[in-house]
Amino acid sequence: MIEAVVFDLDGVIVDSEQVWDDVREQLVRERGGRWHDGAQAAMMGMSSPEWSRYLHDELGLTDSPAEINDEVVRRMLERYRHDLPLIDGAVDAVRRLAAAFPLGVASSSNRPLIEAVLEAAGIADLFAAVVSSEEVERGKPDPDVYLEAARRLGVEPGRCAAVEDSSNGIRSAHAAGLRVLVIPNSHDPPDPEALALADVVVRAPNELTPELVQG
Repeated sequence: MIEAVVFDLDGVIVDSEQVWDDVREQLVRERGGRWHDGAQAAMMGMSSPEWSRYLHDELGLTDSPAEINDEVVRRMLERYRHDLPLIDGAVDAVRRLAAAFPLGVASSSNRPLIEAVLEAAGIADLFAAVVSSEEVERGKPDPDVYLEAARRLGVEPGRCAAVEDSSNGIRSAHAAGLRVLVIPNSHDPPDPEALALADVVVRAPNELTPELVQG
């Protein structure tokens, strides 16, 4: 019996992966770093301490990881203020599931970005627990962020469902013991091994129903 649902944010509620890619690539190129084609895939699912260290250590930015993190978040918030790329049907799906379950968020985004998206979308009050992976020891694909979301919801992980889109997100939710519903990311679809861990795969948020969550 599923008692709560935990949403990922990026790629599930907001179509932001390309925004993250653009912002970080622009920063690296502006400041003389070494961007490469595999950088975005390498950082997908990382917590902010992890990806800011990656930009410093692997891509050659000379600013401290804390300074890198602050600048990326500032640029992301600026982009969101001008154009928030909500995924079609995502807000309706959140409202539909909120009528049946307590909801949480387990996201690799920084808390200010999570809060900005939820507030702008008018759904912040529907989430009883919001966890950024910067608040736990390890980012996705480790299970920490989902375990913490379940803890804050007061529900055993095995009685929670996750809504995910990416390989690392799927692995994270599965490792935490949640039932995993996947809407494959259109820009960077999950790899077959990760997708095989899903309990349910749908094409779009409008297919998410309380009945599907329960299975």
